[in-house]
Amino acid sequence: MLLPHTQCQEDLGAEPSPEFRGLAVDNQHGFLNVSVTPIECSVVCHSAWTKNVFEPFIRGLPKDSAKSITISRDTYLILSVISAGMDAASRVMELTSPLALAGIPIFFITTYYSDFILVPSKARWNVTQALLARGFELAENQTSFVNQSSYPHAKGPSRSNTPPVTPPPSTVAELQTRTFDLLKKRNVLPVIDPDLRLVQCAGKETSQWSSEIPQRPSLSRQVTGNGYRHSWLDSIDTKLYTGMVSALVSQPRFISITLAQDDPPSLLLDKSLLGIFGDSVVGDIEGEWVPIFLDLANLPFEATGIVCGVAGKLVADMNMVQSSELSYLSTARAGAVILSNEQSVRALGILKLILEKGG
Repeated sequence: MLLPHTQCQEDLGAEPSPEFRGLAVDNQHGFLNVSVTPIECSVVCHSAWTKNVFEPFIRGLPKDSAKSITISRDTYLILSVISAGMDAASRVMELTSPLALAGIPIFFITTYYSDFILVPSKARWNVTQALLARGFELAENQTSFVNQSSYPHAKGPSRSNTPPVTPPPSTVAELQTRTFDLLKKRNVLPVIDPDLRLVQCAGKETSQWSSEIPQRPSLSRQVTGNGYRHSWLDSIDTKLYTGMVSALVSQPRFISITLAQDDPPSLLLDKSLLGIFGDSVVGDIEGEWVPIFLDLANLPFEATGIVCGVAGKLVADMNMVQSSELSYLSTARAGAVILSNEQSVRALGILKLILEKGG
């Protein structure tokens, strides 16, 4: 139900039914993330879908089942960040530290082509100012930030916002200390599934039948003369669509699907699921990544600094070099630090030493 639908031409001018409100004219999500992990199933979708699809469904469930589902009270903005030239290990820190130091809670999703930061809508002004102060600039669409040295200036919003109630930390070191104190207080321990290996990939354009990893394509949604609006289904191998449906209904151990406007579909998934997708995906499918899970169910949605604190501690203690890879996936009630197999062993040891023994 959540995956995008292609709307019939004759319906383009009609008023959408309630369950389709919040989608673009071509019935495509502006942003959708569906993540299934060993801890939970997490969905990021337009607030209209929460109201018109999920809430009626939840009301029809038995009370015990309904209690297991949580919907955030706040709405969130989706910000994509273009960080050309940054290595992966330091990129997470560079993007999250200014927001964490400003006391702004975030969710962080790394995809094949982009990094996405989810921030509370009410904190938009503070978010903009925090990133501008660190050398990022707003792009013309007002939802993307780019490096100041590479892109022209664009003005951000001018309205003010109230400061956070709890004073934020003044340094990254203080932030890390607060983060791990909170995690220890809530008995959060790092966990690795020894049999789970991930790959990150993206939908293959129909014109790409080589084995080369592609550059990010353009998927602008232009309207043709007959009123039809192009979507990612027009340029991506449609076997990917059926593969996503098959993977989701198989009750996988791990899959994270991200659909974002002007980005090809991105997948982070259990490597054992690759056979479902055949040749409809591109990426380093021979590589293997290991997620370290942190169950954050006992933390409030508005907890700040988790991504930056955990990632920053690992980057510093592991002396990560420029070629190091580190990704992070925030879901509703969990976090996953994603590293190579060798680095995950070291990272797990560091986290256990701090969280289990109070180091």
